[in-house]
Amino acid sequence: MLNPISAQSVIDHALSLGADFAELYVERNQLSSIQTLSSKVQSVQSGIDFGIGVRLFYGDKILYGYTNRPDEQELKRIASELAARDLREAVQSTKTFDYRQNTSIHPATRILSKQFDVESKVAYLMAANAAARNESATINQTKGFCLQREQAVEIFNSEGLHVDDTRHYIRAGLSAIAVNDQGEQASGGWNDGGLLGWELSEGLEAENTGREAARQALVNLSAKPCPSGKMPVVIGNGFGGVIFHEACGHLLETTSVAKKASVFHDRMGDMIASPVVSAVDDGTMVNEWGSINLDDEGMPTQRTQLIKDGQLTSFLVDRMGAQRTGYERTGSGRRESYKYAPASRMRNTFIEPGDATLDDMISSIDRGIYASHMGGGSVQPGTGEFNFAVTEGYYVEDGKIQYPIKAATLISTGPEVLKQISMVGTDFSLACGMCGSVSGAVPTTVGQSTLKVDEILVGGNA
Repeated sequence: MLNPISAQSVIDHALSLGADFAELYVERNQLSSIQTLSSKVQSVQSGIDFGIGVRLFYGDKILYGYTNRPDEQELKRIASELAARDLREAVQSTKTFDYRQNTSIHPATRILSKQFDVESKVAYLMAANAAARNESATINQTKGFCLQREQAVEIFNSEGLHVDDTRHYIRAGLSAIAVNDQGEQASGGWNDGGLLGWELSEGLEAENTGREAARQALVNLSAKPCPSGKMPVVIGNGFGGVIFHEACGHLLETTSVAKKASVFHDRMGDMIASPVVSAVDDGTMVNEWGSINLDDEGMPTQRTQLIKDGQLTSFLVDRMGAQRTGYERTGSGRRESYKYAPASRMRNTFIEPGDATLDDMISSIDRGIYASHMGGGSVQPGTGEFNFAVTEGYYVEDGKIQYPIKAATLISTGPEVLKQISMVGTDFSLACGMCGSVSGAVPTTVGQSTLKVDEILVGGNA
């Protein structure tokens, strides 16, 4: 996408202005999205975005700028303006680019640039809508979406690196709203996605998507107010892992560790969790939503063991994080687009499965909550203090599930929850989402098996 000779000239220019490190990140994004409202297509949108990011290091300082023009003089102008903020003694580059064609471990057989199939995507969403409505007459509205993205990147840096990659993202889902005779509403939803093309639909059944969305809505419509107080909670698999991602995962990124803004910054090698907890961030999982072939600094992805049997074993480390902390890079430098400098970010982050069963966990509770599906929440950076909404939950008493509950919130801190996990199940699954941080929003996967937290504060309105 960018002439290597021009790239070399721009990087040489940046080094001549005193930069310790220089990088060019070239990106071309092709996007398409479809949204439906019940049985109607609400919108069909597509577009292309292109740009180049220029990143310079001066010691531990990062200077960043970007442009939409692949012009050598424009890139040199940006480098000059960035360098003017930190004057250093000029150096001469001794590196020439060593181009390495990336070998994809996440291939897409039907990519956006070759197949923009609106009809089959609309048909999928219409079938999901019909399936949801067939579940009950109380389902009075659905919202469907399908997002497809082809992202081509090319990276040059002053160490001689020149790599490229093409990433193919797809995600589709449906939400349903149920209304009873009293006018009360409840919602449910289901979605899936991955690092692949529209062949994702071959592994999805529209009817299952619609039925699952309707099932959740109907359960929530019959739910009773949730009791409150400190109690044991069983957290469901898949998206239940969002709590670990938000309340613990971000504390293991050198974005916060390097600034000592994380409670774990000086805990390497310590027992920070229950011995039943082992956690991983893995970018190599084939075709998962948060997977990558190489990160946005050009480093091949890897599997990173964050916690092993309760012991902190690694952080997530980008290039500047490695420079500031001394830890080795983990291929975790990620960014939303060329408009952002990369930072250490999660990929597919999950708690590994254990050997317990859901029945084991439920039967061990005298009075508590089974949070089978989790939603969003808020987290305090640095401490991991959080509150998360339960989107589908049940009251448990005397070792048995009693009835569905509504308006439940889980309140605690990431470090405390890690210590309170006593049982981890075998029913491992993953779920996709978008994670926002200093380098924008990136596709990430969360996951876990169903697990039991011995004590957590539950907010409710019973």
